[in-house]
Amino acid sequence: MNNTKVTDASLVRDYLDGNENALGALINRHQHRIYSFIYSKVFDRDISEDIFQDTFIKVIRTLKRGKYNEEGKFLPWVMRIAHNLVIDHFRRNKRMPKFDNSGDFNIFSVLSDDNLNAEKQLIKDQIESDVQELIKELPEDQLEVLTMRIYKDMSFKEISERTGVSINTALGRMRYALINLRKIIEKRNLILTN
Repeated sequence: MNNTKVTDASLVRDYLDGNENALGALINRHQHRIYSFIYSKVFDRDISEDIFQDTFIKVIRTLKRGKYNEEGKFLPWVMRIAHNLVIDHFRRNKRMPKFDNSGDFNIFSVLSDDNLNAEKQLIKDQIESDVQELIKELPEDQLEVLTMRIYKDMSFKEISERTGVSINTALGRMRYALINLRKIIEKRNLILTN
């Protein structure tokens, strides 16, 4: 079977018809892209490997349950599963802190509901990507602190040492980053709720 000529859709159909090799062909075709995506988020080979395996376990389960509604979108679907597993990994390791007690706008509270149905899951993914785009509009110093705190799980002490500013300054930048993020969201009339 020449895999380059066969579409993802027909490989999925072959797999559902009992051809186990079709799944292997799909994994081989997309593994570099999916693994690279996961690694770019977690920066750890072992964890990336685990999440990659979990992604395909979930793919297989979903396919076998007949829950896959494919419209030639196999790769985006798998990437979304990988993306959600990355978020789950960060959440399990408390690496996406929620600012519940600070009184600040809690941008990440919308990402914390584990019992999402498929439609809400899509909305949640969209919110996550919207947030990623929005934070790029923050001033450089605020963006730096927000990224270190949220995505790299650094303490304010570590951020202070890395950036050469006091802990209070780092805290202030984080606070302003959240305030500005809220302003950007309001200006764009984005609704970040489930």
